[in-house]
Amino acid sequence: MTKLLSSLKTIGTLVLLLITFPISCTVVILSLLWDSIISRLFFKAPVAPEKSQNILLNGGKMTKALQLARLFRAAGHKVFLVETEKYWLSGHRFSNAVERFYTVPAPESNQEGYSQALLDIVKKENIDIFIPVSSAAGSYYDSLASSVLSPHCEVFHFDVDTVQLLDNKFDLSEKARSLGLSAPKTFLITEPEQVLNFDFSAETHPYILKSIAYDSVSRLDMTKLPMSSSEEMAAYVRSKPISKDNPWIMQEFISGQEYCTHSTVRDGVVRLHCCAKSSAFQVNYEHVDNPQILQWVTHFVTSLKLTGQISFDFIQAEDGTAYVIECNPRTHSAITMFYNHPGVADAYLKLDIDLEAEPLQPLPDSKPTYWLYHELWRLTEIRSLAQLQEWMQKITRGTDAMFSINDPLPFLGVHNWQIPLLLLNNLRKFKGWVRIDFNIGKLVEIGGD
Repeated sequence: MTKLLSSLKTIGTLVLLLITFPISCTVVILSLLWDSIISRLFFKAPVAPEKSQNILLNGGKMTKALQLARLFRAAGHKVFLVETEKYWLSGHRFSNAVERFYTVPAPESNQEGYSQALLDIVKKENIDIFIPVSSAAGSYYDSLASSVLSPHCEVFHFDVDTVQLLDNKFDLSEKARSLGLSAPKTFLITEPEQVLNFDFSAETHPYILKSIAYDSVSRLDMTKLPMSSSEEMAAYVRSKPISKDNPWIMQEFISGQEYCTHSTVRDGVVRLHCCAKSSAFQVNYEHVDNPQILQWVTHFVTSLKLTGQISFDFIQAEDGTAYVIECNPRTHSAITMFYNHPGVADAYLKLDIDLEAEPLQPLPDSKPTYWLYHELWRLTEIRSLAQLQEWMQKITRGTDAMFSINDPLPFLGVHNWQIPLLLLNNLRKFKGWVRIDFNIGKLVEIGGD
């Protein structure tokens, strides 16, 4: 019965995407015609940089990789895009910002093959710099690959030890505290009894359980501890796959506004930074100038002299204190807020940048970014006129993170090629899925990537 319901869900979703195809196709064709006409009438050769670089980006199925590709291409550089073989169907391979698209083995099953495939591309295309746009699990494997690639090109990424420190929610909290930075109380949990025997009576805040290893499903679980019933709590805690080999954390839950950040840093200097209000599953980004959070990030990356891309999640309490919740040592989808900023390429590549200058932030006239297909999905959750008006305002104020009138094919490719083929593959295997993550370009599955 479960497989039948899952198959019906998949078929229904495929039908909905099929309905959108003529609309998306028409928009893309009109965009191509418009861009062709405008280019003929008003074409201006782009200003070439002092030295055009060949740039290798991975994470090719994700919008954040597409966004960086467009920004580097607009600055006169050549971009080569990579994805694992599972996502050979990435719609972003059709972007006019991409010089060439490659697939490589999945590193979690073949690290040596993954590193060698990247090295082959680096040599073949004379790559100057590899900038990982990693998946949640991928940042570790990219750090392993850096030792193979670094003799041949620059690798703009952290080393293995740093990635493991930043990716570990418990170690991050301990490191932040050692630097005098604010972080919630966090306990390492290796067996359920640690939670069940914990004395919550002296605590002023509830707690939540989090997997240290990335889990695309459990990360959305915000169940507060302790629970009203000891039996219910025991059943809940023991339902989690907690063990010494798969440790979790129990973290103090602090009420406040949640924020996410992305920072591009080199030698401990924050060169590019953005901050947006956030939530457990949010794909809407509008830049917020938050000096307290920028100061926290600056202190952290300067203390560790970091070079790479780093993203944090914060809770800012009513008193203004910003508590770090977790860190992702990789590109954040909030980078889409820089869609119209001409300085992004230099923030990543230029070595002689003014170290005293303020970090680049999204332009004042940049619109909030969203993913249209996520927003269409949310229409099903609207239950009042006020909610509909709020939804309409979000659409009219913002801009789709994937669609560009100058580069429309990825929009069609992702929604009406990449996602449908992934759904068909799951249907063939009678495999379920939790939701579609359009901005990451994948199906969120229990135990998935």
